[in-house]
Amino acid sequence: MPKYLLYPGCSLHRMARAYLDSTLAVCEPLGIELEEIQDWNCCGATEYIAVHQIASHALVGRNLALAAQQVDGTRTVMAACSACYLNLAKTNSYMQKDARLAEQVNTALAAGGLQYTPGSVRVRHLLDIIVNDIGLETIRNKVTRPLKGLRVAPYYGCMIARPDRDNRWDNVEHPVAMDRLLKTLGAEVVDFPLKTHCCGGHMTQINVSVAYELIRRLIHGADQYRADVITTLCPICQLNLDAYQGEVNRHFHMNDHMPVLYFTQLMGLAFGLEPEVLGIGKEFVDSRPALSRIGIAVPLSEPGQETAAPRPSRKKKEEGLPMPRMPVREEESQ
Repeated sequence: MPKYLLYPGCSLHRMARAYLDSTLAVCEPLGIELEEIQDWNCCGATEYIAVHQIASHALVGRNLALAAQQVDGTRTVMAACSACYLNLAKTNSYMQKDARLAEQVNTALAAGGLQYTPGSVRVRHLLDIIVNDIGLETIRNKVTRPLKGLRVAPYYGCMIARPDRDNRWDNVEHPVAMDRLLKTLGAEVVDFPLKTHCCGGHMTQINVSVAYELIRRLIHGADQYRADVITTLCPICQLNLDAYQGEVNRHFHMNDHMPVLYFTQLMGLAFGLEPEVLGIGKEFVDSRPALSRIGIAVPLSEPGQETAAPRPSRKKKEEGLPMPRMPVREEESQ
């Protein structure tokens, strides 16, 4: 039974609980053993490194050090969130290449009684492990309810495939690992040219107009290619395309209705698992109409969840959100 150290990150235990539930659900029939890293902490998401580089790497390095201490039958750390995967892999790689950085990070870790030897663990994404370790043939043998007739737009986002430090992906600009997986599940994969374009990340908290345009082109693009559903592998991407879709519709006077599910949720459906076990039905944009076309009935999770109608928007504070500021050098302040 293959074993991996699981770094869930903040989102999988909160807003992306459906991703964690569906991951655990599909790992069981595939014989994958996951052991969560004990006492893990936030990876800093995408912003913290712009505030303080050393502190950011030390924050990530702590997780690597904890994983190295926990190595037992495996030295591979698996992350399902693309931002977590990027940060863990980046710090691991930078510390191997930059001896001074490694020394500075370990000086910070020493304050907590930790130390990390760069390269002690390997960092990989869940999709990479599913496709390349488990293999498509094994997955095909687990399919009991093929997703025949479901048109799926595979959305990778901008962080998972580039930079490709360990040569994990077939093509950094146009990866096809998830495409191949979806075809194995019986789905009809649409050619989605925007598959690695950015969803905006946390731009919704910084510049709404820019954020909504980035989300709009992805949703509308999938609709133009007649997709029934978008599937993704990143909690931030899923949140943006799903939770903000109603507001994007209102902003651009559109009426798109594009469900956004995790690839593990589609795997679970193809394996014959019940939608509730996979967290399906908790998304903002109702996936029931799309899934009903292939004979899958999803119970309504919350009364009144019918369409991607815009939710009432809360009035923003005039001062906006507090923004990080770079330290001011003494000579610049004079």
